[in-house]
Amino acid sequence: MSVELFELEILGGGIEKRYRKMRPEVEAMPWGTLSPADYPASLLLAARRSWTSAAFQEHRTGVACCATLRALIEARAPIDLIALASRFPLDEMVHVELCARMAMELGGGTEILHEPERLTADPDPSQRALVRAAELVTRFFCVGESLSIPLLRGTWRAARHPLARAVLGRIVKDEAAHGAFGWTFLDWALPSLTADEIEHLRRTADHAISLVYELWADIRLRPRAATGDHHPLGWLETNAYLALAERSLAQKVVAPLRERGIAVRAEPAPG
Repeated sequence: MSVELFELEILGGGIEKRYRKMRPEVEAMPWGTLSPADYPASLLLAARRSWTSAAFQEHRTGVACCATLRALIEARAPIDLIALASRFPLDEMVHVELCARMAMELGGGTEILHEPERLTADPDPSQRALVRAAELVTRFFCVGESLSIPLLRGTWRAARHPLARAVLGRIVKDEAAHGAFGWTFLDWALPSLTADEIEHLRRTADHAISLVYELWADIRLRPRAATGDHHPLGWLETNAYLALAERSLAQKVVAPLRERGIAVRAEPAPG
């Protein structure tokens, strides 16, 4: 697998004009109102890293949305549900640009090396089309997006600079539809799944949740960064972030899955 630097570009010209017409809110953000000189160098570096990482994660989520969309079409999901999901890749590309431009406003992005072929994992090819679609929806939407929405909302509430608030507010607004989509799909698909297929979804959800616990363990080991009302990212102190994350996982992921007969664990896997 090749390792590449994560870089972005805009083609420009007529293509960019069409893109801007589709999502005019990007250019409507209060760009140019954030002065890096107003913040300590250590705070700027932390924010630049965070926004660059956010751009990369949104890019990965765009791949996940495209993979899910293909699976939905292959599974012959309801046309209106597919149509709703078809807007998600565009949302994610908008979020990529917003996060990348925030990093540039703060002085420039930071280096991220990645393997383009490993941006996301494919569904189990031994499963039928409907189960493959359900697997991706469970992993990316019912776990991933459902957990990220309250965390994004918490970060938005913590933001003090108007530009950071505007960018995060736009992302939160888009992501709300992504989170609801996963549960709508499961409510449609679950009656058509066998007990073994539902068990497959349980294992899928458990694995996705285990990766969340691994991320939290890593966050706990990181040095505590300075806090303050004026962090351009809308800083959530580590303990506050983890407390919100744990509540959100229990309320927005584990509980809804269990209500639908997908008996996921509520704690890290042993060992």
